Amino acid sequence: MNSALQHDLDHIENILEKAKQQGIDFLNNLENIPTSNKESIDTIRELNQLGLGALGTLEEFKERLAPLMVASPGPRYLGFVTGGSTPASIVGDWLASVYDQNAQSIKSQGGNSALIEFETINLLLQLLELPTSFSGGFVTGATMSNFTCLGVARQWFGAQLGKDFAKNGISETINILTATPHSSSIKTLSMLGIGSNNYTTIKTIEGNREAIDIADLEKNIQNLNGKPFILISSAGTVNTADFDDFKAISRLRKKYNFWWHIDAAFGGFAAVSEKFKHLVEGWEGADSITIDCHKWLNVPYESAFYLVKKEHLNLQIESFQNSNAPYLGNPLENFNYLNVVPENSRRLRALPVWFSLLAYGREGFQDIVENSTLLALHFGNALIEDDNFEILAPIHLNNVCFTLKGDHNQEKVSEFLTTLNDRGKVFMTPTVYQNRKGIRASFVNWRTTENDVKIVIEELKETILDLEI
Repeated sequence: MNSALQHDLDHIENILEKAKQQGIDFLNNLENIPTSNKESIDTIRELNQLGLGALGTLEEFKERLAPLMVASPGPRYLGFVTGGSTPASIVGDWLASVYDQNAQSIKSQGGNSALIEFETINLLLQLLELPTSFSGGFVTGATMSNFTCLGVARQWFGAQLGKDFAKNGISETINILTATPHSSSIKTLSMLGIGSNNYTTIKTIEGNREAIDIADLEKNIQNLNGKPFILISSAGTVNTADFDDFKAISRLRKKYNFWWHIDAAFGGFAAVSEKFKHLVEGWEGADSITIDCHKWLNVPYESAFYLVKKEHLNLQIESFQNSNAPYLGNPLENFNYLNVVPENSRRLRALPVWFSLLAYGREGFQDIVENSTLLALHFGNALIEDDNFEILAPIHLNNVCFTLKGDHNQEKVSEFLTTLNDRGKVFMTPTVYQNRKGIRASFVNWRTTENDVKIVIEELKETILDLEI
């Protein structure tokens, strides 16, 4: 054995203790770590011959790479709908690495870690009050969850025409209808060979909304003259967290033949709150749902899960089965996740989620959701009271979409946001809403408080003064 590796094996307890302390120092100092920085690596390191060992490498990480890290798990990082890791989720994530399981099967590969995934999906169904007619599993993020769900939808579409697209390729135009799809859904259409331009855009509801206009949806359905189609709907649009009318879509399901997919990457957690669960009423009728865990569930990147109705299991296996691995047995008789998801290699992503759900329960996540939405409203009201800003869209849930007041300031929005973020106390993302440049703040982090909102407002005001707007 390599001498450095042998030394690390002999001193594993001390190594993990040092790594733990490095992590604790970061988490305890989040308030003072900038939300963005301009640090860089001057030179790319050369690979050494003998190795530094774990402790030597940890020391170099602290000196050279740790300064690159920003406070993305912190309370004022309001970009990309990013949650922060809760203590329990960190425990689960660390143990997932320690146990290093290949989370595939319950009957082969020598382990049963997939049972943890089954249980975790069941816990999530309980949290979201969804029926057990859904099956699910973990993937890296919303993109791969959308890919999984829409991959099965693609196979369903082919089956309606007597085609097997998974085996023989796409030989027919696939009809896609959607109103305000997330970029990950469009990317998925590209990866699935459907084409990122090959969808029909449905009108949105009048009155500053991003949700599907049901009348226009039905008009487009009728124009298909009975042909099958795939509907991509939203539970929380990326700009304004708007929701499609799932009860109305459910009624359309009784009249027309289509696959109904819901992108609920963060908005699905509205189901946890008595105040907001009406937003997802009727979503249990969908064929597939995408939900992220590294957003409002506040677990480490990368973590998401798909939900697909169990009645579609055959289609899912047709889409993803590892047919050249006979040692795995019949995929229907010997369940293996590699036959129902894109990845063959799978770490135990379920464990951080399992830890979180058991540690904080329904009330814990209800509190996170309702606190986030309350802070979003608090922030929005502060913007309304300030003559320098205007709200671009209604605050439906946890996203605040705003801009500098007045069309004459549109050309200054990008500079304003760059300057704000460079100050390092808060991070937000740019957006364009109804052809106007804007800024989006997303509240999902369990650490965020009213005091953080006050700090953000002060940072906005200071940036206005700096730029003399």
